[in-house]
Amino acid sequence: MQARVAQMSNAISAPPVDVADFVDHIDYLVGKIGIDHVGISSDFDGGGGVQGWNDADETFNVTLELVRRGYSEAEIDKLWSGNLLRVFAQVQAVAKLIQREAVSLAAAQG
Repeated sequence: MQARVAQMSNAISAPPVDVADFVDHIDYLVGKIGIDHVGISSDFDGGGGVQGWNDADETFNVTLELVRRGYSEAEIDKLWSGNLLRVFAQVQAVAKLIQREAVSLAAAQG
Protein backbone atom coordinates (compact mmCIF):
# COMPACT_ATOMS: atom_id res chain seq x y z
CA MET A 1 0.00 0.00 0.00
CA GLN A 2 2.79 2.45 0.89
CA ALA A 3 4.48 1.76 -2.43
CA ARG A 4 1.23 2.55 -4.26
CA VAL A 5 0.78 5.82 -2.33
CA ALA A 6 4.37 6.82 -3.16
CA GLN A 7 3.80 5.94 -6.81
CA MET A 8 0.60 8.02 -6.96
CA SER A 9 2.29 10.89 -5.16
CA ASN A 10 5.11 10.93 -7.70
CA ALA A 11 2.63 10.80 -10.59
CA ILE A 12 0.78 13.91 -9.43
CA SER A 13 3.67 15.93 -8.09
CA ALA A 14 4.04 19.44 -9.44
CA PRO A 15 7.12 20.55 -11.32
CA PRO A 16 9.72 22.43 -9.28
CA VAL A 17 9.16 26.14 -8.82
CA ASP A 18 11.58 28.93 -7.95
CA VAL A 19 11.40 32.47 -6.62
CA ALA A 20 10.69 33.87 -10.09
CA ASP A 21 7.65 31.57 -10.38
CA PHE A 22 6.49 32.68 -6.95
CA VAL A 23 6.79 36.35 -7.90
CA ASP A 24 4.93 35.59 -11.15
CA HIS A 25 1.96 34.81 -8.92
CA ILE A 26 2.41 38.06 -7.01
CA ASP A 27 2.50 39.95 -10.32
CA TYR A 28 -0.69 38.20 -11.41
CA LEU A 29 -2.54 39.04 -8.21
CA VAL A 30 -1.33 42.64 -8.19
CA GLY A 31 -2.60 42.96 -11.75
CA LYS A 32 -5.96 41.41 -10.86
CA ILE A 33 -6.79 43.02 -7.52
CA GLY A 34 -4.20 45.75 -6.91
CA ILE A 35 -1.12 46.16 -4.77
CA ASP A 36 -3.21 47.15 -1.72
CA HIS A 37 -4.80 43.70 -1.53
CA VAL A 38 -1.82 41.35 -1.85
CA GLY A 39 0.51 40.15 0.87
CA ILE A 40 3.43 37.75 1.22
CA SER A 41 3.71 35.22 4.00
CA SER A 42 5.66 32.07 4.67
CA ASP A 43 5.58 28.92 6.72
CA PHE A 44 8.87 27.09 6.98
CA ASP A 45 7.66 24.14 9.03
CA GLY A 46 9.21 21.59 6.75
CA GLY A 47 10.18 23.79 3.82
CA GLY A 48 8.11 25.73 1.38
CA GLY A 49 8.94 23.96 -1.87
CA VAL A 50 10.17 27.11 -3.62
CA GLN A 51 13.73 26.81 -4.88
CA GLY A 52 15.68 29.80 -3.66
CA TRP A 53 13.31 30.28 -0.72
CA ASN A 54 13.67 27.09 1.23
CA ASP A 55 13.99 28.74 4.62
CA ALA A 56 13.95 32.12 6.31
CA ASP A 57 17.60 32.73 5.39
CA GLU A 58 16.56 33.01 1.74
CA THR A 59 13.64 35.41 2.20
CA PHE A 60 15.71 38.24 0.76
CA ASN A 61 15.60 36.44 -2.61
CA VAL A 62 11.89 37.26 -2.89
CA THR A 63 12.54 40.93 -2.18
CA LEU A 64 15.39 40.94 -4.68
CA GLU A 65 13.13 39.51 -7.38
CA LEU A 66 10.49 42.15 -6.62
CA VAL A 67 13.14 44.88 -7.01
CA ARG A 68 14.29 43.33 -10.29
CA ARG A 69 10.72 43.59 -11.57
CA GLY A 70 10.45 47.25 -10.70
CA TYR A 71 8.46 47.20 -7.47
CA SER A 72 9.13 50.31 -5.41
CA GLU A 73 10.20 50.26 -1.77
CA ALA A 74 6.71 51.41 -0.75
CA GLU A 75 5.09 48.62 -2.77
CA ILE A 76 7.42 46.01 -1.30
CA ASP A 77 6.59 47.31 2.18
CA LYS A 78 2.89 46.84 1.44
CA LEU A 79 3.47 43.29 0.22
CA TRP A 80 5.61 42.19 3.17
CA SER A 81 3.68 43.80 6.01
CA GLY A 82 1.92 47.06 5.28
CA ASN A 83 -1.25 45.59 3.82
CA LEU A 84 -1.60 43.04 6.59
CA LEU A 85 -1.03 45.62 9.32
CA ARG A 86 -3.52 48.00 7.69
CA VAL A 87 -6.20 45.31 7.57
CA PHE A 88 -5.50 44.25 11.16
CA ALA A 89 -5.90 47.88 12.28
CA GLN A 90 -9.22 48.07 10.43
CA VAL A 91 -10.40 44.83 12.01
CA GLN A 92 -9.44 46.09 15.47
CA ALA A 93 -11.33 49.36 14.88
CA VAL A 94 -14.46 47.47 13.85
CA ALA A 95 -14.12 45.15 16.86
CA LYS A 96 -13.92 48.15 19.21
CA LEU A 97 -16.98 49.68 17.58
CA ILE A 98 -18.94 46.44 17.97
CA GLN A 99 -17.86 46.18 21.61
CA ARG A 100 -18.96 49.77 22.32
CA GLU A 101 -22.31 49.13 20.64
CA ALA A 102 -22.79 45.95 22.68
CA VAL A 103 -22.02 47.79 25.92
CA SER A 104 -24.42 50.62 24.97
CA LEU A 105 -27.15 48.14 24.06
CA ALA A 106 -26.66 46.23 27.33
CA ALA A 107 -26.81 49.48 29.33
CA ALA A 108 -29.96 50.57 27.52
CA GLN A 109 -31.64 47.24 28.23
CA GLY A 110 -30.58 47.71 31.82
